[in-house]
Amino acid sequence: MTIAFKAASQQKSRIVLIAPTLAGCHQGVQLWDGLHPLELWTRADTLTTVEAAVETATDLVIQGYSGSLAPVVANCWGRATQLVFFLPVGAVVRLIAPLLQHKAQDPGVVAIDDTGQFVVSVSGGHQGGADALTRQCAALLGAEPVITSASAGQQLPALDLLGLPYGWQRGAGDWTEVAAALTQQRPIVVYQTCGGHLWRQLLSADAPFHFLDQETASTEAGLELSPKLWISDQLPPEQSSEKSLQVCWHPRTLWLGLGCERGTSAELIETSMEQVLRDRNLAWSSIAGIASIDLKQDEVAFQTLAEQYQWPLRCFSAAQLAALAVPNPSDVVAQAVGTPSVAEAAALLSAQSQELLVTKQVFKSDQGACTVAVARATQAYNARPGHLYLIGSGPGSLAQLTAAARTALLDCDVVIGYGLYLELLRPLFHPNQVIETSKITQEVQRAERAVTLAQQGLTVGMVSSGDCGIYGMGGLVLECLAQGGWDGQTPGVSVLPGITALQAVAARVGAPLMHDFCAISLSDLLTPWQVIENRLEAAAQGDFVVALYNPRSQTRTQGIKIALEILGRHRSPDTPVAIARSLYRSGESVHCLTLATVDVTTIDMLTVVLIGNSRTFLHQDHMITPRGYQVSTTSKVKPG
Repeated sequence: MTIAFKAASQQKSRIVLIAPTLAGCHQGVQLWDGLHPLELWTRADTLTTVEAAVETATDLVIQGYSGSLAPVVANCWGRATQLVFFLPVGAVVRLIAPLLQHKAQDPGVVAIDDTGQFVVSVSGGHQGGADALTRQCAALLGAEPVITSASAGQQLPALDLLGLPYGWQRGAGDWTEVAAALTQQRPIVVYQTCGGHLWRQLLSADAPFHFLDQETASTEAGLELSPKLWISDQLPPEQSSEKSLQVCWHPRTLWLGLGCERGTSAELIETSMEQVLRDRNLAWSSIAGIASIDLKQDEVAFQTLAEQYQWPLRCFSAAQLAALAVPNPSDVVAQAVGTPSVAEAAALLSAQSQELLVTKQVFKSDQGACTVAVARATQAYNARPGHLYLIGSGPGSLAQLTAAARTALLDCDVVIGYGLYLELLRPLFHPNQVIETSKITQEVQRAERAVTLAQQGLTVGMVSSGDCGIYGMGGLVLECLAQGGWDGQTPGVSVLPGITALQAVAARVGAPLMHDFCAISLSDLLTPWQVIENRLEAAAQGDFVVALYNPRSQTRTQGIKIALEILGRHRSPDTPVAIARSLYRSGESVHCLTLATVDVTTIDMLTVVLIGNSRTFLHQDHMITPRGYQVSTTSKVKPG
């Protein structure tokens, strides 16, 4: 199978920053690497100062203006998908008011105060992307996001964004009215005939959604006039009452197999496709792509339609097509191209289906001749390439989470992790994210789930405590990708480092890692105990500072005793030892002891044990490992 035309991925945001003041410019520069905007506008008299301050940043595009800001805003309005103003909200409202037309086409607008404390979603919160951009800017600046949409306030998913992660197409409907009904807790009737059900995990147990099928819906008492959410590759029925509201999402499940005479016009093929779908009440927006024989890979009409509608064009060899049994094989076609079926077989292969939704239909005119067949895929097509964020969440406190990790979390459609770790991050999640938790022994299942969802086009965050690449999920996810023949490109992978436990305990007790150190896990679930003992012996002989992870569980009680005995054979009984539990979380405890005074019964799986080397010493409850510098006696602290 080949793909002659690859559908473009989601259109990239075109963000413009507008910062009249010097303080605003500095904040804009701070956002630059995270947002990748088109340009930053500032006053001409500020421009020189800004350029001098950021002369080493060669990728910045800074424009100056004189006089009124209104013409600049008007110029940017039609080019940008989002505008970020470093101005008071009132000033922003006055600037954009004459330009506002409709929320479906206006850019999203965000306002940031001059001190960088608050980021406000002003307009275009959902479809304009202002709410998401507000969260992103706030994460990058360490500011407070201010989002006032009713759905966000009630922790409800935004209906007009619901299908975007899955590649669904937004159809017609009374979007504003149905969204208002949802925030008023009115019942929303859902008809879903295709597309995945993952989005349902966004809903709380008391969300006012009623899931019905088309056949039984009319008999449901009291719901006839309720607002309806239609999710289907079929067109919705006409509403029987003006009071009845409805919105539509169309999953892209329909693969259209095409055959044609050489040189047939794109117009004939397009109108033929429209007629086939219209006669079966199928939605044009649900077309996943078109398919044919590889001899037609260069057919101008196919190329034209694929490019116009951003459809993939999948082409198969005659042998692949001939291997399928179809309802309407043709000896004439077989003699011409080597397979008795093109349209029907291509539709089935593309949809990975055994049954046609529409058998071959033939159309002829003075513009040529074509055949059209339709098959429905179980898995909806998603043009997004998918992305995996491997996120280290640090020791637990949100204050210790990096800005890059915060931004990545906000970008995720799905966040996956061990329940305890995700609970610590819960204040950062927003209502349009699916949060999947699992038990601590289900690491492989988590990794496979993350890879599967990313391969379906979703942006997935895999969260590990500490650093994802240090006893975390990063390596396991990459192993799963490698085992599946990953090409290194799709899905994309970004690794976001975090503060790991040995760094956290070191920071709490002083500077114990100033010389060579190592980390050893005492869990023998995945590593034979003899291998662990060998590593402990080598670390002890090498005089490393040693951090012990997973030191003691309810069933593994002897490992920590053996580890301390091995280290004790090579270290003085007075060697400093730090015992740290639940660092940067509620219930934190940190104790500096000596090798001879460690009580192993106080150690559990939430504990990290840090043992100094032969030169490590304690001073005023600070654990210090000398680097080897010669410290002058004049550096002594004088009393008083």
